[in-house]
Amino acid sequence: MRDKPLSEAPSASRKRGRVDSGRRSPGRPGADGPDLRERLLDAAVACFVRQGIAATPVRAIAAEAGVTPALLHYYFGDKAQLQEAVIAERVLPAFDRLREAVMNAGDDVAALIAAFVQGIGRVVTEHPWLPPLWVREVLCEGGALRDVLFDRIGPQLPRMMAERFAQAQSRGELNEDLDPRLLMVSLVGLTLFPAAGAPIWRRMLQADDLDFEALRRHTLALLDRGLGMD
Repeated sequence: MRDKPLSEAPSASRKRGRVDSGRRSPGRPGADGPDLRERLLDAAVACFVRQGIAATPVRAIAAEAGVTPALLHYYFGDKAQLQEAVIAERVLPAFDRLREAVMNAGDDVAALIAAFVQGIGRVVTEHPWLPPLWVREVLCEGGALRDVLFDRIGPQLPRMMAERFAQAQSRGELNEDLDPRLLMVSLVGLTLFPAAGAPIWRRMLQADDLDFEALRRHTLALLDRGLGMD
């Protein structure tokens, strides 16, 4: 019987090709790459909230995500790049949603404040990690996100709201005893701070039944009397 032509015989390289086709090169992410990247960002946020950004080593984030530090480096390079990714893909989008709601509220003071309070409520519900991270990394001296507030959030939201409050006050639509800038401070104090301290006051006051929707209603009712000219 005549042997098959060499062109029809499976070569060693073709055999290896079939064997290796299911493998991936070392260091290259698998099919769950996009999902894994999101999981790494979530792990970084969890560690930053728990330990602080400066005190969190890359290996702790990798352990939180259940991967090796090498894989974390594959996706983000070094810790500084990972931190910037958390800011760009987690922190700033949360405040962008809040800014959109406030911008759509127009110049009416009540609508503006309601949009801010309700917007914070939605942000906190969707991103419960944000208030504790904000307290740790913005309010605390040396916090790694303080410059983010000044350079990338501050000009976009608090100053704009303070300017609208000042304009409303000049039209006689806002209590003249209020300082428009301190009104902005008060709004933050009535929304982000209670959200960050929720584990404490819920335990002290036996208030596990109070959710962020209850906090929103309370805040709006509290503000209702103090804003007008009565």
